[in-house]
Amino acid sequence: MSRSFLQACTPHFWILAALIFFTFACQTRDNKEQMNAEFDFIETTITDIHQAYRDGSLTAVELTERYLARIAAYDKSTGLNAIVVVNPEALAEAERLDAEFRETGELRPLHGIPVIVKDNYDTEGLQTTAGSKALEGSLPPDNATQVQRIKEAGAIVLAKSNMAEWAFSPMLTESSILGVTRNPYDLERVPAGSSGGTAAAVAANLGAVGLGTDTGNSIRGPSSHQALVGIRSTMGLTSRDGIIPLYLRNDIGGPMARTVEDAVRVLEVIAGPDPADPITLRSEGKVPENYTQFLDAGALQDARLGLFRRYVDDPDTDPEIRELTMAAVRDLEKAGATVIDSFDIPDYDTLTAGIWCPTFVTDVNAYLASLGKAAPYPTIQQIYEAGIYSDYIKDRLTYFISEKAETTCPDVYTREQNIRLRETILRAMDSLQLDAIIYPTWSNPPRKVGDLDSPAGDNSQILSPHTGFPAITVPMGFSYDQWPAGMTFVGRLYDEPKLIGYTYAYEQATQHRWAPEAFGALEENDTTSE
Repeated sequence: MSRSFLQACTPHFWILAALIFFTFACQTRDNKEQMNAEFDFIETTITDIHQAYRDGSLTAVELTERYLARIAAYDKSTGLNAIVVVNPEALAEAERLDAEFRETGELRPLHGIPVIVKDNYDTEGLQTTAGSKALEGSLPPDNATQVQRIKEAGAIVLAKSNMAEWAFSPMLTESSILGVTRNPYDLERVPAGSSGGTAAAVAANLGAVGLGTDTGNSIRGPSSHQALVGIRSTMGLTSRDGIIPLYLRNDIGGPMARTVEDAVRVLEVIAGPDPADPITLRSEGKVPENYTQFLDAGALQDARLGLFRRYVDDPDTDPEIRELTMAAVRDLEKAGATVIDSFDIPDYDTLTAGIWCPTFVTDVNAYLASLGKAAPYPTIQQIYEAGIYSDYIKDRLTYFISEKAETTCPDVYTREQNIRLRETILRAMDSLQLDAIIYPTWSNPPRKVGDLDSPAGDNSQILSPHTGFPAITVPMGFSYDQWPAGMTFVGRLYDEPKLIGYTYAYEQATQHRWAPEAFGALEENDTTSE
């Protein structure tokens, strides 16, 4: 082609080229917008999100905007009331993560995953209150170790969630900082406690996954009440550094998620030794390279499980929970497991009598002291004297402040009573060659808000918290076709790999979770946050 020809057609050539480019750009933009609109983030998973990031149909900014829009549209207007504070830096962090992915082409383990964090985790730049009005505006000097680890893995702290004040109640989630959180499956019902805000938010799809804490049942109970997976790991597998304690000797932080896989992906980020929490040094050499390798749909083949009948046969157990439990046993057997349905622990009542050590005052005062001059109040006694607490915790707080409460206690690995309980359970399991113990996480449907008299039904206060054993709850169906219920699997120390396999296999065989109907997709014109 001659130079003179090119010179002659240059104007027309560039006009045509511009038209072609404009058409292509518009089609690309329209296709991308269509793909974004088609990405269904209701009940989405970490794997789904990362696949959408890789194929260009979604960005972290877009996903974060959509979750923020759901929080704005649903949390307060419905009365769910799960969110204490939204992170004002969430979108900026999402932008940074998108830029990193464009530059490197690599996704970190939790890259661009918006996480709901319980309000007793220290979170740099966000107030951390443990549900107490007395700590409103309290800004910790740094992140809790678990928060730091998820952020280093690429997670976005989307919001802090409501909790039972000072983590006092496994039954309900009410605080002086925010008020009452409700169950998204039935807004007249409780989400259990104390991690009810995280559970309600994740169940209602206000975030991708969450972090809760569990002293007695505070991850697993709310997970059961909201059709979630909750993991209380082996004592010492995850760090408690930077978590406002209830009883430090029993406290564990961990994941709450809509699927076993998502919970496991969070666990493998937060697991491992931390010099700031000496008990985690026990986990050295006991943490596998990853936990996702144990997501095996065939894991129940030849597993031997013991059904702890005490929690099934209790007269207060709701008949529908009993029926769901026995249906779960049948499903486990269909999946290849052998279930011993008459498992018991010798001398259970004697071994567990008086086993709790109420170390709250000592533990919380140590936390407040760690804040230095920035602490709004230097001691829990001064918070009590100022009268800054919800009415429902008054009696318990009064007890703690009194001299009747024990102030120090050895951890579960060194206290004699805990050792006796752990060894007795292990002997009972060994005698039947059991791989794990199973039971209904909660024996009754969620209570109505304000009901403090119905049977408690809280089954998880003993076996795991006072032995150090890991426990995972997984959805096992809905009582009365509307209220979620969970099945708990308890294993030996550091038996997370087995429990992950069993719960994943059961989940895949049954698929019991479904989203709360009252929290559906937003209209297209409502998908941007204010």
